[in-house]
This record gives sequence, C-alpha cells and structure tokens, in this order.
Amino acid sequence: MNKQEMVAQVAGKVGQTKKEVQNVVDAFMEAIGNTLARGERVTLVGFGTFQTMERKARRGVNPQTGSSIQIPRRQVPKFVPGNALK
Repeated sequence: MNKQEMVAQVAGKVGQTKKEVQNVVDAFMEAIGNTLARGERVTLVGFGTFQTMERKARRGVNPQTGSSIQIPRRQVPKFVPGNALK
C-alpha cells in the first residue's frame, strides 16, 4: 500500500474527501518528522514507537575505486512495533 492508496482507504472509512484526508496524513507525517528531528520519541499506544538512534562512525570502501573512506556518525529513524501490531 502506498500513500495514495492509504488516503483513499481512510477517506472511504471516515466519509471525508481525499483532499481532506491527504492534508491530515501530510500533517501527521510532518509532526512525526519534526519530533524526531528534535531527538524526541513518538509513541502511539498499540501501534508502535518512532525514535532516532545513532549509527556510529565507521570505515567503508568506495566500490568504484576500492579506496577506504570514513563514514561519519549519524542519527537515523527507527520504528519499534507495539504489541497490538505484532
């Protein structure tokens, strides 16, 4: 299921237009993204938790040249499903 299919399915269930549901879905995703960008968690009871985790700096290899490169540490999003979703 992609975003447009989800919007259509939710619109059919709640009796709203696709445009209205699209705006809600966009606002929901933006709110989660902004919260994660601040380093905070988003917990949806029964569904799961969105959080960020840190990937440590590591050595990598450039596949084109075979030379060694340093990959810097970074924050990446992570989703942990809740018990009801499992």
